[in-house]
Amino acid sequence: MRSRAAVSVGDELPELARVVTREDVKAYADAGGDQNPLHQDDAFARSAGFPGIIAHGMFTMGHMAAAVVAWAGEPDAVLAVSAQFRAPVFMGETIVAGGQVRSIEDRPAIALLETWVRVERDGRTEWPVKKGEARVRLA
Repeated sequence: MRSRAAVSVGDELPELARVVTREDVKAYADAGGDQNPLHQDDAFARSAGFPGIIAHGMFTMGHMAAAVVAWAGEPDAVLAVSAQFRAPVFMGETIVAGGQVRSIEDRPAIALLETWVRVERDGRTEWPVKKGEARVRLA
């Protein structure tokens, strides 16, 4: 767990990147039980106006939460994570999660983080596809 003395407003979370694959999305669908055809069937996704299947919004939120946990040092230090879903993520795209310490409460010691996920799509970065907040307990 991060110590209060080691955290300052403005500190950046290390970025966490991954390429989204069909295998990732299938495994997420199987684990979570969300078998919506938008996440499984290219023809269905195209009929809904997408170029192909899309990742679950909660899949990208989970990636954002993983960046927060990595920064916090312990999963149980993460008190809350919330997010707004802003844009779909397609197969083969790279999602990059990050964040910044927005404020710190002293008693108890809690860091309030602004968090986000951006996507690298067709050679450009779209910012953000997901935006959120997290509360992390400090030692």
